[in-house]
Amino acid sequence: MQAEDMEVPIINNLNDNGDRQRAKGKDVFKDQQKESESSMESPNLEFEYGDTDTLMAELSELYSYTEEPEFAMNREYFEEDFRSHAQGRRWIELTVEEQRAYVMRLLDALEVTDRDRRLKVARAILYLAQGVFDECDTEVDVFHWSRHNVFLLYDMGIFTALLELLSMEIDNNQACSSAVRKPAISLADSTELRVLLSIMYLMVETIRVQTEDDRPEWRAAREAFKNELGSPLYNGEPFALLLFTMVTKFCSMNAPHFPMKKVLLLLWKTILFTLGGFEELQEMKVRGRERLNLPPLPEDSIKVVRAMRAASPPASAMELIEQQQQQKRGRRSRRPLVKQDSLDTYNERDPFKNDDARDEEEDPEDTDSGIEGEVDPLDRDVIIQPPPPPPPLRHPTERVNFPKGLPWAPKVREKDIEHFLETSRNKFIGFTLGNDIETLVGLPRPIHESVKTLKQHKYVSIAEVQMKREEELQLCPLTLGEEEVEETPAEMLYLGMLPNLSQYVIALLKLLLAAAPTSKAKTDSINILADVLPEEMPITVLQSMKLGIDVNRHKEIIVKAISALLLLLLKHFKLNHIYQFEIVSQHLVFANCIPLILKFFNQNIMSYISAKNSICVLDFPHCVVHEMPELTAESLEAGDNNQFCWRNLFSCINLLRILNKLTKWKHSRTMMLVVFKSAPILKRALKVKQAMMQLYVLKLLKIQTKYLGRQWRKSNMKTMSAIYQKVRHRLNDDWAYGNDIDARPWDFQAEECALRESIEKFNSRRYDKNKSGDFAPVDNCLQSVLGQRVELPEDFHYSYEMWLEREVFSQPIQWEGLLQNP
Repeated sequence: MQAEDMEVPIINNLNDNGDRQRAKGKDVFKDQQKESESSMESPNLEFEYGDTDTLMAELSELYSYTEEPEFAMNREYFEEDFRSHAQGRRWIELTVEEQRAYVMRLLDALEVTDRDRRLKVARAILYLAQGVFDECDTEVDVFHWSRHNVFLLYDMGIFTALLELLSMEIDNNQACSSAVRKPAISLADSTELRVLLSIMYLMVETIRVQTEDDRPEWRAAREAFKNELGSPLYNGEPFALLLFTMVTKFCSMNAPHFPMKKVLLLLWKTILFTLGGFEELQEMKVRGRERLNLPPLPEDSIKVVRAMRAASPPASAMELIEQQQQQKRGRRSRRPLVKQDSLDTYNERDPFKNDDARDEEEDPEDTDSGIEGEVDPLDRDVIIQPPPPPPPLRHPTERVNFPKGLPWAPKVREKDIEHFLETSRNKFIGFTLGNDIETLVGLPRPIHESVKTLKQHKYVSIAEVQMKREEELQLCPLTLGEEEVEETPAEMLYLGMLPNLSQYVIALLKLLLAAAPTSKAKTDSINILADVLPEEMPITVLQSMKLGIDVNRHKEIIVKAISALLLLLLKHFKLNHIYQFEIVSQHLVFANCIPLILKFFNQNIMSYISAKNSICVLDFPHCVVHEMPELTAESLEAGDNNQFCWRNLFSCINLLRILNKLTKWKHSRTMMLVVFKSAPILKRALKVKQAMMQLYVLKLLKIQTKYLGRQWRKSNMKTMSAIYQKVRHRLNDDWAYGNDIDARPWDFQAEECALRESIEKFNSRRYDKNKSGDFAPVDNCLQSVLGQRVELPEDFHYSYEMWLEREVFSQPIQWEGLLQNP
């Protein structure tokens, strides 16, 4: 698998919208009118970002709507077996000891050789994990019994037995070969795998989530299960690696029947459980800084982001037209403040587009990409006229309330202070002192004050300490000795992933590309719908609509799982060791992750976030507790009443965070954002009125602002203001001006090669145990060398004399060679 395989379809499609725009002609403006009418009153999205959605939503997303008939099948197999054991009683009426005895019986039955019998027993176990819903009256009862049963199943050792069965199914070459030969793969091809993965997912997700009324033995079981999943107990590797192997096997077309959605969900939840979520990451970061004697963090980033408020969305077409008409009616003297808007109209086009290429960002709706409404560029005669008389002072009650302070404390890196002093010394003294940031002799008083301010805000990250330590270990391997590596879950996972890391990354990006809504169906692309398509394709309009919703929902869940999984890996590896993060980042960049994410956002992002690809009455456990109403085309079209789709907004924020992590402090990758014309794509994402999403969009715009040209900055001053208000300030960072552009040539290859060299040195020093290094100790004592026991083959003494004759006596020895000068 080559990373280049993904390059052409991604990059070529980045500007597809522009081609379609030219074909639409006059219909575009009508579409914009409709869209602007709906977005004029764009409300704040009441979205709270977290590790996952609610437990109910996470469990319901495990099942496709086409799997609905299997709920009844699970119940039937359970009741058929349970009837002979319970003698007329129900499961919820049994004592715990009786329940344990029955689970032990099921565990024994899992080991039978008959495949069909094993599947029936597995379905009975799945029914228990699903909460014996036939004996429950409400959804709360289902979750209560599901939780009780899952802890019971774990205590009886069901997970280990399921793991052995899963390994057998993965290695089942007969099933793989028959699936490869099939022209169309459906749900029936992955029945056993789906049942096993569903039980395992229910166990991992239910045990992972803590509740206030958990018993002490459940809390102990949670810790034990977490340690088991993160330790190399399963065939000498963590459980997550088995799932990664399934992903790569599926993407290499060797096992097209694997239910990829369930595999990815289980993989994501396993890594979330074993490594920890965002709250745990923050705590680990605080502890890590304490251990390295670094000052505490200036603020809790999670709390700051949650307290942020969203800015107004960009101007819509209707608002611009109304503003233009009011101005033409002679209300120019009382028009709203335009002190900066007049600048914002002269260069609405993307500076990197040809004059004849009019893309979506040039439409009336997208022309201005500021955060708030700005003046219509068509009304240029208004702008060129002399400024109106100043408006009367507002009444005190009408004054604008400015924020009391910026949300983030500014930061300065040590190299920024060094660079500032180097420049100052060159200017005032005429020579430099290298990395010395203490000596201020000969510098004027204002420079002293500046250095004092910079030092007050100096921030040393854990990554900088790790890189410095790595340099010392490379320079003085004998003096510093072996590094003590803590066996954390992240360390064990990285060690297991390292040999096939590039394959895992490329496989995940291939799946993300196949599930992205902007991707076009291609004959050679991966079929990710194997675990959603029924055996018999729909024949009525209603069935087709239901399947269409199911397929879209299926793709959204895959995007959600992959985006969350990649973000977790990047954040945990960065905290564990910066070079572990860098190697994953570099594999992502080389596999075209940056254009792939930009392609994902090159769509109507408001439509994606408000998509209604859900049928509430078919969601688990609603569909098994309540009577099923009759589905109609109207009810399917209406969808749910939610303001937005949680999983889609979650996916968008995750992808933006990944893009930020890949490009932060990387000049060459920032230039990739510029070259791929990301600014118009990102500006459209600012329409989503959600503070966290806007923050990460603004961060991506900030790092490339200096490369977009002066005209772009002039025409987007509202966006610049929003960046100033919401994004952390780096003192000495001239992001808004771009004064050092000429001094920074773009040499992508050199930067990435230097980084790759550092990564390889780190991996070689830390993980290459078989190296015959230059610093390996040599035994110079003749007696100990001759006294070493050498393992010889059993038949060596039979041919010993022949070996002596051939290797020793028949070889001429030129002793005089020792006397000659070398």
